[in-house]
Amino acid sequence: MENVESGFLWITEILNSDYKEYHRYLMASRVVELLGKHFCFGDPEGIVRVRRAWIPPLLGFLSLSEKFYATESPPYPGFMALCIISNSRISADFAASILPILSSILLPTHPLQSRCLALKAFHTLMPGWFSPQMESVMHDDLDKLLQAVGDPFQSSPDPLLWDWVPRRVLCHKPMDSVVVLIEFASLDLWRNHLRRSNFTSCEEVLSTEKGRRTALDRILSASTHTLLAFLHTPARIITAIRCLEELRCLNTAEVVIMWAWTTGVVNAVDHDGWKLVMDDTLRFYQTHGVGRLTALKQRITDPTMEREHLSFLMTHYESSPCRIGSTKRSIPFTCSSWREPSPRDWTDLCVSRVCQLRKLYHLFGYDLATWKEAAAADEMVVVEEAVVSEEVKEMDMSSGRSVTLVPFADRTCKLSIEI
Repeated sequence: MENVESGFLWITEILNSDYKEYHRYLMASRVVELLGKHFCFGDPEGIVRVRRAWIPPLLGFLSLSEKFYATESPPYPGFMALCIISNSRISADFAASILPILSSILLPTHPLQSRCLALKAFHTLMPGWFSPQMESVMHDDLDKLLQAVGDPFQSSPDPLLWDWVPRRVLCHKPMDSVVVLIEFASLDLWRNHLRRSNFTSCEEVLSTEKGRRTALDRILSASTHTLLAFLHTPARIITAIRCLEELRCLNTAEVVIMWAWTTGVVNAVDHDGWKLVMDDTLRFYQTHGVGRLTALKQRITDPTMEREHLSFLMTHYESSPCRIGSTKRSIPFTCSSWREPSPRDWTDLCVSRVCQLRKLYHLFGYDLATWKEAAAADEMVVVEEAVVSEEVKEMDMSSGRSVTLVPFADRTCKLSIEI
């Protein structure tokens, strides 16, 4: 521990010395290489968590290194510095400082050839991209970052790196970076800098059931483990949908709709909020084809992510996660406050899915029979058959009637239709 801390102190002393830049780079490189062997190649169980005070020396070294990569051959000390950063929990305060460095390293033409690792750092810094400090960053710099991020699925590492770097160091799931981009679509600061090319491969991936499930799983994971407020209000959900529609990224926009309908991120008792979500859902599918509704129904009834879903709800709500009257947590969720879901929690989750299906049927003017006929859908889950049955009334889908929610108890879902 003392040797690790001394290493970061040495880097600071070297960078602040009066030596010429190149000599400072050479001396600091040796220290970074030693630290890299500990953080990138050492036993993961024995690695010390990077402290806040250690990040500025790494960023200073990376900034200095930008001038000298082209004169050396790999492995670059800069790779080690980036490795430490991308595998650390970095304070949101450093996002603005690292932004110009990442904008350079993310480029496929960068000598460091570490786009995969830079994307991992981009995802690691996720809380920082949404912090108030980003408001002071020039819009041109935000645009450069998103241009450099490009298509996250285009991030194959240099084959030379695979020969000597542990797989866990370079491990990055492109969908994690896409999750950040989807959240950008909901924010005024970022959404005008997004481009369709950011979602080129993602659109293809999200055309499949497996791809949609993966995307929702990564959003759930980020929301549960970072406590970030991902697409947590009807206004932001709708803003993201509209932004992605403008970019002609309809599959990605549909994932946002699925997120709203399947996670409970909009509280069941927020009637005004649900009215906004439902009205925009109706508009989206009437504009782009009701045939897409089959995928939404499948997501609502899909049981494969139930445990992750419950973890998310229990992280964000007090008491029973799916019951009416549950409120947002006023204090951060911690591991010590975690409890295993009870049988009642599982029942409530199942009933909440039934309620969502009934809302969907009412919204588009179907009952159980006409839905099957229109969407050519498979048989619904057993609990849906038992609870929904004949209670859903038919209405004219083309009329665009608005739907107003009324309070409902734990095991019943009642909707009134405003004509």
